[in-house]
Amino acid sequence: MFQADEAIANGGSDAGPNPHELLLAALGACASITVQMYAGRKQWPLEAVGVRLSYLKVPAEGQTDATTGMVDGIEMEICCSGDLSEDQRKRLFEIANKCPVHRTLSSQVQIHARLASASL
Repeated sequence: MFQADEAIANGGSDAGPNPHELLLAALGACASITVQMYAGRKQWPLEAVGVRLSYLKVPAEGQTDATTGMVDGIEMEICCSGDLSEDQRKRLFEIANKCPVHRTLSSQVQIHARLASASL
């Protein structure tokens, strides 16, 4: 069983990662795996991939007033270690930004929810 929760300040028990942390974990894991697989196929000397993510609210595009038009934002920093050329590092960065979870989050996602008649 995997438990998610909210911080005590938000009414939870802080017994696990919150939903936004889980979302960031999915993105970071996917980006890292995608980069590692790509480098492996190319036989590039990638030793490790680090991904640092943060969730924040940012002004919507075209908005200069920070009090209106705020949208969800994610900042992602990627570090690739190994004896890589600058061109290889840039390509791995491009690949990380094309991972399946990144593409999903960057697209217009439609969620179709329904109430189930029995417990899951």
